[in-house]
This record gives sequence, structure tokens and C-alpha cells, in this order.
Amino acid sequence: MSELEKMAVYGNGYEEDEYMMQEDEWDRDLLLDPAWEKQQRKTFTAWCNSHLRKAGTQIENIEDDFRNGLKLMLLLEVISGERLPKPDRGKMRFHKIANVNKALDFITSKGVKLVSIGAEEIVDGNVKMTLGMIWTIILRFAIQDISVEETSAKEGLLLWCQRKTAPYRNVNVQNFHVSWKDGLAFCALIHRHRPDLIDYAKLNKDDALGNLNLAFDIAEKHLDIPKMLDAEDIINTPKPDERAIMTYVSCFYHAFAGAEQAETAANRISKVLGVNQENEKLMEEYERLASELLEWIRRTTPWLENRVSEKTMAQMQRKLEDFREYRRMHKPPKVQEKCQLEINFNTLQTKLRISNRPAFMPSEGKMVSDIASAWQGLEQAEKGFEEWLLTEIRRLQRLDHLAEKFRQKATSHDTWASGKEEILIRKDYESASLMEVRALLRKHEAFESDLSAHQDRVEQIAAIAQELNELDYHDVAAVNQRCQSICDVWDQLGTLTQKRRETLERTEKLLETVEQLFLEYAKRSAPFNSWLEGAMEDLQDMFIVHTIEEVQVKKLVPQRDSALQEELARQHGNERLRRQFAAQANIIGPWIQTRMEEIGRCSLEIGGTLEDQMTQLKQYEHVIVSYKPNIDKLEGDHQLIQESLIFDNKHTNYTMEHIRVGWELLLTTIARTINDIETQILTRDAKGISQQQMNEFRSSFNHFDRGEVEFARIMLLVDPNGSGVVTFQSFIDFMTRETADTDTAEQVIASFRILAADKPYILIDELRRELPRDQAEYCISRMPPYSGPGSVPGALDYTAFSTALYGESDL
Repeated sequence: MSELEKMAVYGNGYEEDEYMMQEDEWDRDLLLDPAWEKQQRKTFTAWCNSHLRKAGTQIENIEDDFRNGLKLMLLLEVISGERLPKPDRGKMRFHKIANVNKALDFITSKGVKLVSIGAEEIVDGNVKMTLGMIWTIILRFAIQDISVEETSAKEGLLLWCQRKTAPYRNVNVQNFHVSWKDGLAFCALIHRHRPDLIDYAKLNKDDALGNLNLAFDIAEKHLDIPKMLDAEDIINTPKPDERAIMTYVSCFYHAFAGAEQAETAANRISKVLGVNQENEKLMEEYERLASELLEWIRRTTPWLENRVSEKTMAQMQRKLEDFREYRRMHKPPKVQEKCQLEINFNTLQTKLRISNRPAFMPSEGKMVSDIASAWQGLEQAEKGFEEWLLTEIRRLQRLDHLAEKFRQKATSHDTWASGKEEILIRKDYESASLMEVRALLRKHEAFESDLSAHQDRVEQIAAIAQELNELDYHDVAAVNQRCQSICDVWDQLGTLTQKRRETLERTEKLLETVEQLFLEYAKRSAPFNSWLEGAMEDLQDMFIVHTIEEVQVKKLVPQRDSALQEELARQHGNERLRRQFAAQANIIGPWIQTRMEEIGRCSLEIGGTLEDQMTQLKQYEHVIVSYKPNIDKLEGDHQLIQESLIFDNKHTNYTMEHIRVGWELLLTTIARTINDIETQILTRDAKGISQQQMNEFRSSFNHFDRGEVEFARIMLLVDPNGSGVVTFQSFIDFMTRETADTDTAEQVIASFRILAADKPYILIDELRRELPRDQAEYCISRMPPYSGPGSVPGALDYTAFSTALYGESDL
């Protein structure tokens, strides 16, 4: 077996460990580099002596002084604090082998895996094997138990060095060899914990020898860390020995163990406070968004509930335009805000559960249920608002039509009645002959027939005026005034007509009497009458004047035909708009339904990781958002339909309201589903749930049998509010509730006690010294004064504060 195969290999409980592979590589390099062997010899000897001196002894030569096994056993007793079996005191070779075997058996009992290492090599003074054994002891008793956050052993020590030296210029610890050659890393470690020992600002990166000697001398003098390496050996070696550097650095770690304990406590508190601060920020954000959304709903709902109609079509059209602007511009962002608010609330509650905090209770009236209720009221008001607007527009349209019809008929009647009164009061009969009077009577009879014919028109005008009154026409006063004027004129014409007829008939009778007298006179005066008649015939020039108003029928017929053509063209346009809207709606409606089904299937599928589901959902979300222009175009087509006062569409079962509701539900569903996956990822990562366990939870949830005997008990845990709805997130919390590894109030109290040097209270200066500034001020502003035994001015009660972090409080 080669020397390399015989080297001791340190095992930390893992079957195949990358660290083990690195150890083998170091061994191969070590065989080729005497400089490393020299460094290990010096470092390991100093390390052993730092412990052996506690027992009043030391070694001079590492491969010789451990050969009889006595000092090796003593070293193990000192560093472990345990007693080993009584050593053999003989000086024979087998006595030495027995003692070394007792030491090796003890090492093995501590979980160290020794591969092909035997006591004979140690007894024979094999330097490579002896160094390998000591390195194994160093790893087990000085390095293995080092733990920083979730890393341990070498990785934990390296992370500790990086954290401690991070603020220092010219220091960048990436390994345990070349990162330490200029000495600044050693100096930074000392300055970080004991700034009184080194003035780091005066150090020069180029003075590696001075830096190393300064660090080693101060460590030996003030920190009780023996000088384990020579500065010259480190500088003159291209790559210093990694084991030697790790051993040296581990001594610094243990020297600062007390400070490390305080830092660990500060880190725990800082982590807890960070979580609390983040949660409080989310709570404040929720409260702000909830207040703003509820205020918008409170302002908007009365506007939608207001059913006071405007007086004119133009005013109602503006109101409809305002509603369209609300639906297209003002409401969509609020739908997103409401959805985001619910997502934020669910995410916050998940984070609170994960961090062992009490559930968030929003201010009174700002619960998610309160917002949902207010939103439902808004939707209810909105639902009837558009229908009312369209009904009012139809009513005003009819009113305008009736008003125009009234004006046309009134104007036509006024034109007919114009001048009639002057004719009726004319006294043309006074100088008329009997024949003229009879002609006037015939003409008057014709007028009476015309007047009788206009009776229906006047009644129609009055009926239209009555309907305008009943429909609350905005200018009904003017209509009533004109109608009254027409009725008054009509009554006056009727009176004058009757009076004129009576006068004409009276005049006719009078003239007939005169005619009879003339005939009687003629009989008695025949000759004279004969002559007189001839004369009268010569002198009398009879004439009749007739006035006929020509009705311009030929002029009205073309106008009527033109109006009919315009109406036909308008109806064709309306039908085109109906078909255009229906074609798009019949595509968009099913598209929305298909996307909803896809999202539902994705949330129920068990296969694949949560990240795979998230990727799939993000793709769906991108497709959905990209589809928005189609909704906008349909809104535009719908607006054209409304402006054309089209209220039915036989070509589709989808209304714009159906599409709007479906679209808003789709946006809300994809956002909520993505949030569900995000919270599951948060829970999985926080509680260490494997993907296989998540799949098992999902399968159990999908087949959750409500007939189980344990159902009632389980439902109390997964549905404490008795809503009848169990979310997958609640189910996960139930399945993992006993395995959560989270900080507790007791742990935080213990950490504060360390920072407070075991006092039952902590001072402001201590908080500011141990914690980041913002977190220190956070504690100072929220910690109540301490009033227990031994209280001093300015003392703060960290116990009450820590308890409040995990219980019902205003924090």
C-alpha cells in the first residue's frame, strides 16, 4: 500500500463528500511539496502544545514524541475533556502500539473515519501518517463543530472569516491559502474583535512580512494564540499549506468564541427583527391600499346609484360617456388593486405563519371580506347603471321625437290658422247683394268644412302635449304655452265662425225680404221696372272673388322619400355594427373560458415542480395580458353600437357586460393562482418540504375525503373560520404544522439576555452597539421600560418586547 493510500481521511458522516476528495488532493500535493510539510510540522506542533501545556507538558518533535502513545492519549483527554483507558507503562513496542491503538479507538468513537491507518506507522515515526492523524484530530475537535448559519466545518469557518473581514479594504478571503499571504486577513480578524490592539488604517498591503508578524505577535501576546507559522515561510511559498492556515485560523475563531456567541445572538435578533420589519411594512402597505380602495369605492358607489335623469339627450350622452370612461380607464386599475390587495394579504399571512407570528388582523372595516362586500355593492350599483342610462336615453329620444312632432304639427296649424281670424271678422257682407251674400255663405260653408277637418289635428297636438307632460319633457312649459295658444285661437275661430254664419244668414234673409219687395214693386210698375231692369242690367257689373290656398303636395313627397332612404341606410349600418360586434364577441367569450379551464387544470396537476407550474402560469399570464387589445377593440365596437342606440343583437349571446365580467375574473384568477404557487414556494422553502412531499400533499388535497372519521377535527385546523372552504395553503400548513423550524419568543429572549450580559433588561447603548442602526432604533422605539428588580434609568424590557413579537400586539 502506498503512502498516499495510508493517509488518514476525515469523515463527517457523509458517504461521498467533496471535502474528502479535496483532502485526497491535498495529500498528493503534500507529498510533492516539502514547504507544506514544514508548515504543517510547525503549525500542528504549536497547536498540540497549546493544549498539552494545560497538562504541564509539550512536544518537541511531532513524529517522535507521539510514538509511545502517552502524549497522544493525554492530548486527546485535554481537548475532549474525557478520560481515556489507562495507558500501558511498558517501553516495549507492543506497549506503544497498544497505547496508540487506544488513542485511535477513541478518535474512531467520536465519529471519525480512519482509513487504513494503523498504530504501527505512528510508532515507527512515519511523519506523513503522523501529520495526517493530527490533522484528523484538529478537524474533529477544532473545526467540525464550527457552524455559521447553515454551513459547518471548513465551509462554516470560511464563511465566518468572510463575514468578519467583509468591511475591510484590500481583504478578500476566498480560500485558506493565498487569501492570507499579505497578512491583512489576520489583522482584520483581530481588529474586528479587538480594535484596541491594531490600527488597521495604517497597514500597508505591500508590507506582507510586517502585517503577518504584527498579527502573529499580537495573537500570541494578547489572545493566547501561540505562533504557529513563520511569516517568511508563508511569503516564500507560492501557495501556503491549507491545513496549516485552517488550523491557525480556527484558533482565532475559538479565541473569539465569547464574542461569537454575542454575534450569534445579535444575528438571531437581527433576523427576527428583519422579518418583523418586513411584515410590518407589508401590513402598513395593506392598510394604505385598503384605505385608498375603500375610499374610491365609497366615492364611486353613490355616483353609480344616482338615478336622477338629465334633461336633454346631450346631457345623458355625456353621462354615458363618463360611465364608459369609468369602465375603461378608472375601474380596471382598481380591479388590479383589489386583486393585488388580496394577494398581498395572503402572502403576508403565509410569511407570518412561516415565521411563527400571529395572523395579521387589519383595522376595523378593512378586512378582505369588508373590501369584497364593498366591491360587491359597487358591482351591484354598476350593474343597473348602464341599463338605466340606456333606458333614459331611449326615453329622451322619444321625448325629442314627440317634441319635434309637436312643433311640426303646431307650425303647420299656425300656418293654416294665420289670417283666418281677419277673414272671419271681415264685414264684406254689409254692401253685398243677395247673390254675393249667398256666395259668401257657400264660401263660409267650405271654411266650416275645413275647420271641422282641422279638429283632429288640434286634438293630436293636445294629445302630444299631454304625453310630453306625462314623460316629464324638460321644456314642457313652452309646449304647454304653445298648446294653450293654439287651443285659444281654435276656440276663437270657432266662435267667430258661428257668429259670421249667423250674420250671413241674417243678411241673406234681409236681402231676400228686400228682393220680395222689389218683385212686388215690379208687378205694380211693370213698364218702369222693365225699363229699370234693362238699365240695371246695363249698369250692374256682377263679379265673385274666390281665394284658394294651394297645398304643396308635390314638394313634400320627395322630402319624405329622401328621409326613408336615409333611415334605410342607417338600419343597414346598424346591422353591420351588430355583426361586427358579434363576430368578435363569439371569439373572445370562448377564448376567456378556455384560458380559465387551462389555469384550473394547471393548479390541480401534481406532476412537475412548483417552479415548473410557475413558469407555465407566467406564460399563461403573458398570453392573457397580450390579448388585452382585443378587449379594447370590442369596447370600441360596443361604443359605436351604443352611440347608434342599438339595444339588441340576435347574432350573439355575449353582451359587453358578459365579456367585461369574464375578463376581470380571468385577470383576477391568474394573479391569485400565481400567488398561490408563490406562497407554496415560500412555505416549502421555509419548512424544508421536498418536491415529492409537495406532490403527496397535492394528491391528498385533491382526494380529500369528507367522509373520514377525523374530518371534523381536521376541519377545525384547516378551516378555523368555518367558511366551508379549505385552501391548499391551509392544507400544507396542517400537514407540516409540527415540523416547522422557526424562531420562538424564548429563543429571542435568550439572545437578548446574551447581549445584555445576562441582565433582565437591556440598555439603549447596548442595543446600538450590538444591532444595525435601524433595528436598534426599532427596538428602542417599541421596547417598554423595564420596571423589575434591579432596574436602572433607561432600562428596557426585552422580555415583554420579545413576547409581543409572537403574540397579539400592535407591533
